[in-house]
Amino acid sequence: METKFKMTPLEKKWVLYDVGNSAFTMLVSTIFPIYFNHLAGNAGISDVNYLAYWGYAASICTLVVAVLGPTLGAVADVKNFKKRIFTMFLVIGVAGCVLLGFLSSWIWFLGVFVLTKVGYSSSLVFYDSMLTDVTDAKRMDSVSSHGYAWGYIGSCIPFIASLVVVLGGDKVGLGMQATMVIAFAITAAWWFLSALPLLKSYEQKYYIEKRAHMVKESFVRLGHTFREIYKQKRIFFFLVAFFFYIDGVYTVIDMATAYGEALGLDTTGLLLALLLTQFVAFPSVLVMNRLAKKLNSDTVITICIVAYLCISIYAYGLDKQYEFWILAVAVGMFQGTIQALSRSYFGKIIPAEKSGEYFGLYDICGKGAAVVGTALVSALSQLTGRMNVGVASLSVLFVIGLVLFRVAVRMDAAGDGAT
Repeated sequence: METKFKMTPLEKKWVLYDVGNSAFTMLVSTIFPIYFNHLAGNAGISDVNYLAYWGYAASICTLVVAVLGPTLGAVADVKNFKKRIFTMFLVIGVAGCVLLGFLSSWIWFLGVFVLTKVGYSSSLVFYDSMLTDVTDAKRMDSVSSHGYAWGYIGSCIPFIASLVVVLGGDKVGLGMQATMVIAFAITAAWWFLSALPLLKSYEQKYYIEKRAHMVKESFVRLGHTFREIYKQKRIFFFLVAFFFYIDGVYTVIDMATAYGEALGLDTTGLLLALLLTQFVAFPSVLVMNRLAKKLNSDTVITICIVAYLCISIYAYGLDKQYEFWILAVAVGMFQGTIQALSRSYFGKIIPAEKSGEYFGLYDICGKGAAVVGTALVSALSQLTGRMNVGVASLSVLFVIGLVLFRVAVRMDAAGDGAT
């Protein structure tokens, strides 16, 4: 009989940071693009160009993290460095989140947004790599899934508070910018405070001893890691597949609200629909984690990729409010699961003492890969003048990701390139 899963105190503190950083993700997916649309509209920028500029900014963020991630990840594998670098990027992200509320220029807003998103995304490289220190391989799927599940439901608390301020601010005499200052500050405080228990308790169990010329040594180790991954076909093909399918997932996250805004859908309805996504995602991740225990994680990941392929095709014809609500529910059912199981799947097949390096590369193929999806949506929207064409193009990424992932699974089953 299956016993109820119970997390250790350290696992709970690790999960708590997911609760905190997910609030920022929620803000980026909902209120940020709405405020940027307001600033861009005041500057006379068209809806198509607004969507394109927002997509280009997201692409720049992910490109910067893709360049920084592996190098800093290699440095973070050195004893006692992972927490320090994590803290640095956490502070950059939190400070930038507060500052964004005070900006009234669309170009300055985009610039600071890029810096803030880089801080956020970079902190996740080191947070993800902490997974090998806070739990073991047998518990990894469950701990990772609980992180996403509680992250989704926990992020609703600051989001609802922010939503009350944004939608009700005019009734108490607050203008758009004043409500944004308060909303962004609420999210930043929630994010920072959720990190404190982890910062207090985390100890780096797996590491490489510090040597002279540490940065140079990190580049050398990184080169070795690239060669090792190419030889280990299981890891190599998983990362290539992950590059494509998670690119589509993150693009949906980054641009859903911007897409709805550009289509002229009601702002309040968009925000409430995306809030519904969080509530749907919470039980969905936990249910799918139980399914992964009965089947296996690669089968559940495959189901999620196919589901996202269907979602991207459905989005092509989306032009009504109720259709966006259907989209929000569908995304909530699979979004957390595909992220959680991909993270734990990778964590189980890599060397624990090199988790920083490997998760840096994982981030290139994950959040770094989103540069392709957001740029693809933005470019096709501008070239065709039809936003739905750009969004539907994401289906190509899911098809490629699905085929390559199944190749990786077959190689794994055959023992090809096992670590």
